[in-house]
Amino acid sequence: MLHSGMYDKTLQEIYINKLDGWLFKKGNDTVWAKNDIDLSGWKKFKPVELSAEQADKNGKFEGWFRIKIKPDTSFGDKPLGINLSSWAACDVYINGELKASNGNTGQNGTPFREPGSLHHSTYPANLVPGNEYTIAVYVVDYLSPFPPRHLKSADGDNNDLISIAGPDFNSTLIPVIIKWTNYPAAWISVCSILSLLFWLLAFQNRNEKNLRLIALCTSFFALNLLCITIHNSAQSITYFSAALYSYSASLFFILYTLLMPLILAKIFKRKVTGLLKIFLAAYFIISMAGLFLPGAVWVIAPLFALITVCIYYIISSRKRLKGPPWAIAAGLLISLVWALLFFFMFAKYQSFTFPYAPLFISGVYLSFPLSLMVYVAMRFKEIIQEVQQHAKQVVQLSEEKREQALNQQKILQEEVNRQTAEIRISLENLKSAQAQLIQSEKMASLGELTAGIAHEIQNPLNFVNNFSEVNKEMLDEAEEEISRGNFDEVKNILRDIKDNSQKINHHGKRADAIVKGMLQHSRKSSGIKELTDINALCDEYLRLSYHGLRAKDKSFNAKFETDFDPSLPKINMVPQEIGRVILNLINNAFYATNERKKLNEKDYEPYVTVSTRRVNYPLPGRGAGGEVEIRVKDNGTGIPSIIKDKIFQPFFTTKPTGSGTGLGLSLAYDIITKGHGGELSVESGEGEGCLFKISLPLGIINPT
Repeated sequence: MLHSGMYDKTLQEIYINKLDGWLFKKGNDTVWAKNDIDLSGWKKFKPVELSAEQADKNGKFEGWFRIKIKPDTSFGDKPLGINLSSWAACDVYINGELKASNGNTGQNGTPFREPGSLHHSTYPANLVPGNEYTIAVYVVDYLSPFPPRHLKSADGDNNDLISIAGPDFNSTLIPVIIKWTNYPAAWISVCSILSLLFWLLAFQNRNEKNLRLIALCTSFFALNLLCITIHNSAQSITYFSAALYSYSASLFFILYTLLMPLILAKIFKRKVTGLLKIFLAAYFIISMAGLFLPGAVWVIAPLFALITVCIYYIISSRKRLKGPPWAIAAGLLISLVWALLFFFMFAKYQSFTFPYAPLFISGVYLSFPLSLMVYVAMRFKEIIQEVQQHAKQVVQLSEEKREQALNQQKILQEEVNRQTAEIRISLENLKSAQAQLIQSEKMASLGELTAGIAHEIQNPLNFVNNFSEVNKEMLDEAEEEISRGNFDEVKNILRDIKDNSQKINHHGKRADAIVKGMLQHSRKSSGIKELTDINALCDEYLRLSYHGLRAKDKSFNAKFETDFDPSLPKINMVPQEIGRVILNLINNAFYATNERKKLNEKDYEPYVTVSTRRVNYPLPGRGAGGEVEIRVKDNGTGIPSIIKDKIFQPFFTTKPTGSGTGLGLSLAYDIITKGHGGELSVESGEGEGCLFKISLPLGIINPT
């Protein structure tokens, strides 16, 4: 007998699955839906007692439940309906007539299909109070593909397989649905906004590492709520998808709770010990395993242990509970209080739909995340106060330093003026010393040149002296022939004297040219470019260099060759400066060959080659007329690669101390690159000789 006092305290629903009087038989026969059948072989078995043990070896459960009910007159005169809510497919027969189906059992010839969700499906069965009815339920269910392999209907509640719905069931259910839809939406919104806020703060304040943990914690919780809401609210969802959402929600909840002790340890400035790390790893492993093991103890026990650890951190850190940490501790404790109240109310009503249930759950869900927000707000208030305090100290210190700075500024200004004067004097001295060094380098090259000039000038002087003596003797002969009257012979003698005089004049001019060249080399350059025969310049300085070295060292000997391009035009240059460069390079070449000769290498013969050539193609930024290239090559000791980049630096020399100033190549480089817009480069390897190349732009040339 059913009466209205059996209604659920919130909804007009009677859960008849646990009533006595149910009979059960495995298998399937549509005859079993009729009223008057032979019930021998049927056994007493309630739908709430369904378990995986009733499934066959293929994981399928199939059977019929029967019960007789009689609603009394306490229900009034309105007919009652039936409500189905389970993952098991079932067909409901009342007095042998099919009244409702949940999913598809396959009995009508179509394939089996499990229900599309766990939502209540209400059907008008027209159960009139005072009449007796036979309810037959054909149930088809399968084992879950996920551990612990229970029947799918066990994921809901076997109480919901079939229930009696009162006439006002739908009107009472709709407000409940609205309430349980709005509250989760609010929970997700609050946690998502908090998560986004915490991540923004974490990225903007990277030094506050606690913000990352807090942001991660609230993110996990928001994802947990999202998965739960989708699982519970989806109007159409498969069992597989619902299970995945359920497991995902559990995973995010485990990660959310796992971070709580870490946050407390960081906020209370406690060391994250190895023991805590081991506990958290064990908590994660056991909690995840508990999702696939039978019994709630595998989930509740680790969570209870975690809560105990959190309470331990709060109690043991009570001396540090000042300012922002108070918010975290209070939020966690308030959340625990709400949880205890919720379980008390659930135990009283035996349903999640007890009055104000969403409010209790809101207290459980939101107390800790909101306390994190309060902590962050209070922490930033502390930071701002610290910054303001530091700013005041900085301002005060700045005022003190400002006066000191003004005094020091006067002292420094006086010191700067004094040092500036000293620097000016030092700069003038440096310029003077530099000029002296450059002049010294020029005089050094002049000294080397003088010996060669002396040798070169000796030849024309010898010719002048010899031809002068010959002319004197021939004049004496001419006087004798005149006295004899032999005027033809006198004419011949006079012609020879005339030829000799021309030779004397030629060699005199040759000596004069050598002297002028020496004077040009020794004096300061005017900087005025002149059209110059580069081949003649190279040939002259090659010979002067060789004879100069021979004059200084009689044992010195080397072979030298020239390879001049006869088609080269005269080019604009400062001949004194280019002459110094060529002389320096040739002197260095002879020096290198002489140094290698001292090594007494077998079959070694020193030689130096000076060559010129014209590069007829225009080069970017180097003149439209091409270039003339002067090469000075030797087979001397060469230049090691480690010092090749240094040879054009001022005062760098590889010669022994006292043998060179280190300015020769530096001055040569400046003359070529800065004075004439050309290039000076070197190719060499240690023990492989050396090749210096001078490239000068031809520009507008003189065809003569």
